[in-house]
Amino acid sequence: MQMKKLLFIIIVLHLSVSMALAQTSLYSGEVVVASQSEEDRNAAIPEALIQVLQKLSGQREMPASAALDDALANAARFLRSYRYAKVDRSAADGTVRQELRLVAQFLQAEVDRAVQEIGLPRWRQERPGVQLWVVIDDGLSRQLKPVTFEYVWESIEDVAAMRGLPLSWPDMDEEELQLLDMSLVWGGFTDYLVERGAPADGVAIIAARREGPQWTVRWNLASGSQTWSWQNSDIELLYAMVEGIHRMADDIAASNAIAASEQGVFSVDISIGALNGAAAYARCLDYLQNLSLVNDVQVLAANPGRVQFRLQLNASAENLAEALRQGLVLVPARAGSGYDYEFLH
Repeated sequence: MQMKKLLFIIIVLHLSVSMALAQTSLYSGEVVVASQSEEDRNAAIPEALIQVLQKLSGQREMPASAALDDALANAARFLRSYRYAKVDRSAADGTVRQELRLVAQFLQAEVDRAVQEIGLPRWRQERPGVQLWVVIDDGLSRQLKPVTFEYVWESIEDVAAMRGLPLSWPDMDEEELQLLDMSLVWGGFTDYLVERGAPADGVAIIAARREGPQWTVRWNLASGSQTWSWQNSDIELLYAMVEGIHRMADDIAASNAIAASEQGVFSVDISIGALNGAAAYARCLDYLQNLSLVNDVQVLAANPGRVQFRLQLNASAENLAEALRQGLVLVPARAGSGYDYEFLH
């Protein structure tokens, strides 16, 4: 029975990450507005464009430049569509208020051109989600994401969406939580959660404790092969959590960013094996064509089970290996196989 429960936990953890990735839109920005008037809309569109530049570059602050000023002054030129959304938001006292937001979708080609003209780095668009495990110690007990702080959880979701960082939460009932050693979770042992199904490409343990008038928050983040740990504090838990989410986005983006100097037009040839049948070939081709690094795919040669491709890239070829590693679709081929990568799915 315990093995069945553990398998269920693993499925839940991975499904929540997939959902987080699907909900992340890199070319849209969302801004709170007072009304649907033309004046409020025109004021909000440049703010929404800044969000998109933040998402694509991974930069919290945009460097001042004439190109940035020009893009913001002509933000409406980048606009593809807009709509309004009413969003319920919780307050610290438990009441719920409704916000009116402008959701602006921008033209990808125009925004990409602006990113290059401004000279921004580019955060890879293939982004594994980060699963957040928040444990609150109020001096009496330790709870996982208590509902009394719902306004905090909503706010950090907003900040992560603004930064282009996909987030998810573990979704387990009390019985399933009994299988976890909460002392190890409180201690920040992310590898303990990974062993039990949390995603190795993104899991964070956030341990918050009230110490006198201040909240002290410990952050342990594992993303791919890298780990980060830090601590911050604030009188308000909300502010400490928001700053920590910003730092999380800063660190992950910096480790996965393509510098402006590495962007351009490049070509690389790769051979892929284990393409057993037309369906496998079609899935592999679709995967390559949808990589954000790849502008074009050409077939140079085809043999049974193996195809040689020429990829036209928008960044140097050194970035391709890391993108493929994160995708878990192609893996480096074994020595002597006669091809560069092997198709897994």
